[in-house]
Amino acid sequence: MGDVITGLGFDVLWKGSNWLRLLGGLLTALEISLFSVLISLAAGSLLGVLMSLNKKAIDIFSKLYLEIIRIMPQMVLLFIVYFGAARAWGLNFSPETASVIVFSLWGTAEMSDLVRGSLQSIPKAQYESSAALGMSTAKTYIYVIIPQMIRRTLPGTINLITRMIKTTSLVMMIGIVEVLKVGQQIIEANRKSSPNAAFGVFATIFLLYFLACWPISCLSRYLEKKAV
Repeated sequence: MGDVITGLGFDVLWKGSNWLRLLGGLLTALEISLFSVLISLAAGSLLGVLMSLNKKAIDIFSKLYLEIIRIMPQMVLLFIVYFGAARAWGLNFSPETASVIVFSLWGTAEMSDLVRGSLQSIPKAQYESSAALGMSTAKTYIYVIIPQMIRRTLPGTINLITRMIKTTSLVMMIGIVEVLKVGQQIIEANRKSSPNAAFGVFATIFLLYFLACWPISCLSRYLEKKAV
C-alpha cells in the first residue's frame, strides 16, 4: 500500500506542512469566491430587475455590459484590472481585491441574465390577478413574483457559484497563492525525490474542489424539493 501511495505521488502530501498549505490555498480561493458571490447575487438581482422593465437606456447599457463580460476571458479581465488599472489610472489594487472585482463583474452579468429571464417567464396574468385581488405592487413582488423567481433561478445560481469556485484557480496568474499555486509549488519542490508528485497533488486538489462544491449541489437539490 505504501509503495502504491509513493508511486502515485501521494507521499509528498505528508512532507512538512504540505497538507496544511493546500488547505490554506483552498481557503483563500473560497474566501474570494464568497465575497464575489455575495456581491454578484445582490448586484445581479438588482440589475436583472431593472433589465426586466424594458427601458431603452437600461437595455442598451445591460446588453453592452453583458456582451463585454461574456466575450472577454476572465484571465484577460484580471490582467486589465490588476495591471492595467494601476498603469492607466494609478489604482493599485491588491491581488485579492482585483480578483473580487473581476469575479463580481462576471457573476453580476450572469446573475442579472438569470433574474431577467425568470421574471420575464412569469405570465402577466400573475401580475393582473394580484392587482385584481387588491395587492399593491410591493406585495405582488414579495408574495407572488419573488418566490417564483427564486425557484426558477435556483439551479442556475448554484451552477454559477460552483463555476465561480472553480474559476478562482485563475488568480494564481496575478500572484495569489491559492490551492493550485500551492500544488505547483509542492510539485516543483519534490520534482527529483517524487517524480510522480503531479498525479498525487492534482488528484488531491480535484478532491478538495469536489468536497467544496458537492455540499452546494446537495443544498440546491434540497431547496428545489422544498420549493416544489
